[in-house]
Amino acid sequence: MGLDKDMGFNLQNVVPWGRSFDEYCAMFGLSDQDLQQAIVGVGDGPASFNAILTEIGGNVLSADPVYRLNAELIHQRIDDVYDDMVQQVAANADNLRLEKFGSAQALGHVRMRAMEHFLHDFEQGKQQGRYLAAGLPVLPFTEDQFDLALCSHFLFLYSDQLGLDFHIKAILELCRVAKEVRVFPLLDLSHQVSTHLDPVLQELTQAGFHASIEVVDYEFQIGANEMLRIQTILT
Repeated sequence: MGLDKDMGFNLQNVVPWGRSFDEYCAMFGLSDQDLQQAIVGVGDGPASFNAILTEIGGNVLSADPVYRLNAELIHQRIDDVYDDMVQQVAANADNLRLEKFGSAQALGHVRMRAMEHFLHDFEQGKQQGRYLAAGLPVLPFTEDQFDLALCSHFLFLYSDQLGLDFHIKAILELCRVAKEVRVFPLLDLSHQVSTHLDPVLQELTQAGFHASIEVVDYEFQIGANEMLRIQTILT
């Protein structure tokens, strides 16, 4: 969705705020073998993951409703919200791990570099079909079109705004289009484990999937260092 959903902010509009390739690899526990698979990122926004993975020979498609806009309009929206986002990071520092970055301003620079990388790649990538204006809970892909689906900072984080029914439909849709699904993080905007998590796990088990919660080597929102990994049970 291209939102910044790390903190307990009341964001009224879609806010382009992208994460780096290294952050994606860490929060989804991506191995070199994972990066060689056919990957779809759902809700990627202006992250640099697609651009950099494409540069190193990967096979990746990103889906997000914000891709209806052109690069100029996305860039303008980033400029409009950037200062406010950095200020909100600073104001919420007690709930975040900023040590790796040093400060809210330094984090802002890291995120801006990622978004600039995305913007440089976006128009060409859109022409190549690597950026598609689409979103959950219904995706325009065929069954098992991808080896791996990634969903960052959307499901579970927005538990108050997106109900259980939406979560179940969205996650089953991800399972339809990919052989494996990884979702990060599992906390909501109040920094609590989402109330939707247990019912979703029960639904996945009933639907014949193997779902596990795995610790990853990434923690920005304090306590948010686990991802949901979903795989088809082979019979």
